[in-house]
Amino acid sequence: MAKYPFTCALVTGASSGIGQEIAVQLAMSGVSLVVVARRADRLESLAARFKNVEVIVADLSTTDGVASVEARIVDSSKTPIDLVVNNAGFGSSGLMHEIDVDRLSREIQLNVLALTRLSHAAAKAMVPRSRGYILNVSSVASFQPSPRLAVYSATKAYVTSLSGALHEELRGTGVRVTALCPGLTRTEFQNISSMEQVAREFPDFAWLETKDVACAGLRDVARGRALSVPGAFYKGLVTV
Repeated sequence: MAKYPFTCALVTGASSGIGQEIAVQLAMSGVSLVVVARRADRLESLAARFKNVEVIVADLSTTDGVASVEARIVDSSKTPIDLVVNNAGFGSSGLMHEIDVDRLSREIQLNVLALTRLSHAAAKAMVPRSRGYILNVSSVASFQPSPRLAVYSATKAYVTSLSGALHEELRGTGVRVTALCPGLTRTEFQNISSMEQVAREFPDFAWLETKDVACAGLRDVARGRALSVPGAFYKGLVTV
């Protein structure tokens, strides 16, 4: 397994997909974990597999859920967190005016507001220590408008833009910020976003594995890169 410069990492959306794989790779490398998600049973399964895993059950689409994670990030009485991975998020597929507006509001709350508050808390805690890492999971959808994924791609455009700006703001402080922008990756996202039919239209070569995405993101944030785009196909696509 790769060796990372992190000692304790907090990972949101750690119960499945990319977030779960990031948590597993970190734990296998000996990094202590704070895992966050709504599904307690899946987090407890992670805690049973590895040592030094702290579980926080929280819904980050709610004010109370975000506040509980913010409090842990800035808590100086516990092991300091030197890597925050903002992975929690979801999408909505379809024509915007036909999608329930409350669902879209929750999507913005989770993908944008929760990520912003947790990035703020992380920077606030890390800058005085002159050390830390923030990995915000975005998407290649952030680089252009995506009809039928309008709100999702807009939230990810925000994430990529915010992360790039923070990368520059925090230059020289010892805190590194990276936006991880994967392309199509087989996770529960397609089911939650009602994209199963659309997903079947893409060829096999367009799909990434969660293990490769997680590895790329962790490698690039450790190296201090502003942007991480896994896979040669998507690197070329983003350039175009």
